Amino acid sequence: MAMADVVCSSEQTGTGRRRFSPLLTIEQVASRTGLTKRTLRYYEELGLLRPTGRSDGNYRLYSEDDVERVERIKELRDLLGFSLAEIRAFLEADDEREQLREAFRQESDVEARLAQLERCDTLIQRQLQLIEQKITGLEQLRSSLQARLDRHAQRRAELLQQRSSLDK
Repeated sequence: MAMADVVCSSEQTGTGRRRFSPLLTIEQVASRTGLTKRTLRYYEELGLLRPTGRSDGNYRLYSEDDVERVERIKELRDLLGFSLAEIRAFLEADDEREQLREAFRQESDVEARLAQLERCDTLIQRQLQLIEQKITGLEQLRSSLQARLDRHAQRRAELLQQRSSLDK
């Protein structure tokens, strides 16, 4: 991409200020995240990732927020073992919460704000439920493996006792 094609995105920071950052190509995002361009395109195809824009040459362009989303996808996939369907559900809840957050900031009606908070709570509870399911599965796997180690320790002790009896 030529320097004339460099585009910047304007993103809201947590302090309400806008920051301007250059948009990244798919190659740059792949390099930063350790994923392949093919994986990034696949995530786009599944609706998990939406590039911020396109260059004049129709190349995908990604913002820092997009890179953070890719990192979130990797975390959900690698750390928690989420399936792509579970990742989609999790990210959809994140997206809806972000929309609610924006609406909340602009809303002045107390009842509407309370309803938005309730909806956010429901979304967070759904995300927690997904995580709790993974934790439960991991705890069951851990218990199973620990039980095997315990059985091996018991068998080892029996074998060592047999060996010492034979040595006498």
